[in-house]
Amino acid sequence: MGMATPSDSEHSDENPGSGKEARSSRQVADLLQVLEISRQLAIATDLTPLLQGIETAALSVLDCERATVYLHDAEADELVSRVATGVKEIRFPSPNGIAGECFHRGDVINVPDAYADSRFNRSIDVKTGFRTRNMLNIPLVAHDQQRIGVLQVLNKRTGGFGSWDETLAKTLSAQCGVAIERHTLLEEFAKKQRIERDLKIARSIQQGLLPSGPPELPGFSCAGFNRPAEETGGDFYTWQMVSGGRFVFTIADVTGHGMGASLVAAQCHALLRATFSAITDQTEVTDLVMLLNRLLSEDLPVDRFVTLFCGLLDPATSRLSYTSAGHGPLLLFRAETGEVERLGIHGMPLGVDPNEVYQNSTEVFFEEGDVLSLFTDGLFEWKGPDNERYGEERFCQVVQQNPGLGPSDLIARSIRSLRKFAGATPQADDLTAVVLRRDPHH
Repeated sequence: MGMATPSDSEHSDENPGSGKEARSSRQVADLLQVLEISRQLAIATDLTPLLQGIETAALSVLDCERATVYLHDAEADELVSRVATGVKEIRFPSPNGIAGECFHRGDVINVPDAYADSRFNRSIDVKTGFRTRNMLNIPLVAHDQQRIGVLQVLNKRTGGFGSWDETLAKTLSAQCGVAIERHTLLEEFAKKQRIERDLKIARSIQQGLLPSGPPELPGFSCAGFNRPAEETGGDFYTWQMVSGGRFVFTIADVTGHGMGASLVAAQCHALLRATFSAITDQTEVTDLVMLLNRLLSEDLPVDRFVTLFCGLLDPATSRLSYTSAGHGPLLLFRAETGEVERLGIHGMPLGVDPNEVYQNSTEVFFEEGDVLSLFTDGLFEWKGPDNERYGEERFCQVVQQNPGLGPSDLIARSIRSLRKFAGATPQADDLTAVVLRRDPHH
C-alpha cells in the first residue's frame, strides 16, 4: 500500500515550527469534527441524505476534491456508487479495480499516484474530464465486521493522503458503516411491517370469503373450519343454497401455502361462486367440476394445481351427489355400524389437464346420525415429536368414539386431538375441514 511521507500527513495551515503541540491540537479538532458528523449521521432517516452527508463529511474532514460512496449490491455482486461528487452512478463487478480490491481485502488502500498504479481505471476520468492524482480507499464495515461497501476519496488538496488521513478515514468509515447498516435495518423493519400489514389485510379478506356461519338445512347440520399455516393460505371451503332447495358445498386445497396459494384460492373461490349461480335442477356436479377445471387450467402456472371436493345435497331425500378432483380422504361415518367408509375420488386435481374427463359423480344416501368428514391434508400429515404423522386412523377414532357430537364440536374435538398429538411441533400446512351430519330424530 502506498504511504505518504510524514510531512504529507500535516495540514497546510499547520505551522511546522509549532511541532507536536500544533499537530495534536489539529488532530483533536479533526476528531471533534468526526464526532459531530457521527451525531448527524445518527439522526438521518433517509438513505440518500445519509450518503450525501457521508460525502460532505469526507470532503471536509479529509480536505479532498471528490468523494464516492460505493455500496455492495449482493444480488448482482457489484459495487454501486450511490453518491459520487460530480458524476452519475458508477457500477462495476465487486472484484474490479482498486475499490474492489479494498472491498474484498477489507484494508485501507492509499494510492499516492493514481496513473502510476496499474489497478487504476482511467475510463472514469476520461468520461468525466476529472484528473485523479491520488486516492484513499476505505472499506465500509457493519458492526459485525461484514463489509457493505467502500468510501473512496480523491485528490488531497495539500500533497498526498498521510497516515493521519488514514486514521481519520478509518474512524469516519466505521461510523458511516454503522449508520448505513442502521438505516438498512430500519428500512427492512419498515418493509416487514408494511408486508405484515398487507398480509393482515389479505388474511382479513380471505377469511371474509368463508361462510359467515352454519347453513340452515332441514334435517342436517354442517360446520366448517379454516386455519392457515401463515397469514394467508391455499385452503378454503364454501357453500350455498341453490335451486330446488339443494345445498352445494366444496372444500379445496391449493398446492403450497402463503400468499401465492391464497391468490389461486381466491381465483378458484370466485369461479366457484360464479358457477354456483348457474346451477339448475338438471345440473350435474361433475359438469361443475369439469367447467372449473377448464377455466383454471387456462390460468394456473404449471406448478400449481387444486384438489377439490364438490358435493350437491338434496336434504329432502338425504341424497348427496359428489365429485372429487384428487381430494381425499373422504370419510363417511355410518352410525348404524359404527364404521368409517372411505369414499372414492373421480380424477386428477384441477389445473393439471384441461381435457380431464371426470367419472360420473357418486351418490351417497345418509341415514340418521351418519357423518361425512372432509379435511385437507394438513391435518393428516401434521407430524408429532417422533416424526410420525397424525394419519387418518386417529381421526376415525375421534369420530367413532364421539358419535353424538355435532359437526362443530366434532371439528373442535379433532383439532384438540391433533394438537395434543403434535405437541410442540409447529403447524406446517393449512388446516381446513367441512363436516356434514344427518341429524338423528329425538
